[in-house]
Amino acid sequence: MARYTGADCKLCRREKMKLFLKGSKCEGPKCPIEIRPYPPGEHGRGRPKETEYLLQLREKQKARRIYGVLERQFHNYYVEATRQQGKTGDNLLTLLERRLDNVVYRAGFAKSRDMARQLIRHGHIRVNGKKVNIPSALVGEADIVDVKAKSLEMTPFQVAKAEVGDRQVPAWLGVDGEKMRILVHSLPVRQQIDAPVQEQLIVELYSK
Repeated sequence: MARYTGADCKLCRREKMKLFLKGSKCEGPKCPIEIRPYPPGEHGRGRPKETEYLLQLREKQKARRIYGVLERQFHNYYVEATRQQGKTGDNLLTLLERRLDNVVYRAGFAKSRDMARQLIRHGHIRVNGKKVNIPSALVGEADIVDVKAKSLEMTPFQVAKAEVGDRQVPAWLGVDGEKMRILVHSLPVRQQIDAPVQEQLIVELYSK
């Protein structure tokens, strides 16, 4: 299965903002973007001409990196978004938010989406009582996501259980910290998605 294997912190530096890909490390003083707030590479300190295309491309790359999606998969999400009613940009973000790895992360069961993907692939997460080991699986309204009973005693879930109340959970999700259970109240709408993405720029890029 293809996936990005490079340094996550370089992705944040490339986008010149924290994408919170490394969990608690991103919130501390050792975050590389605090030390070197410029893109990586030999020409990182340069000032490239910010053309319209560059702005659109950077916005698309930022969205991809926040959600941990590769190029082909991201394009497939865009194609699916164009088929749905409503604004394509809003539909795109809704699809990305509905990913199971994002739901596990948003609920506070994992410190990062990378960690959420690992927990899902190892079979620790269930949806409506059935094991799901595909991080890109989309949750639906009224779905119940929880941790497998045998996995509840594992250290990552014990830590998450103690800290689950510290993370602000989106309004479209409900979290029962004692049972380590997530209820999908409804599908997310744009106003409930706090991703720092200008989705219209992505639509303009793909519309060319």
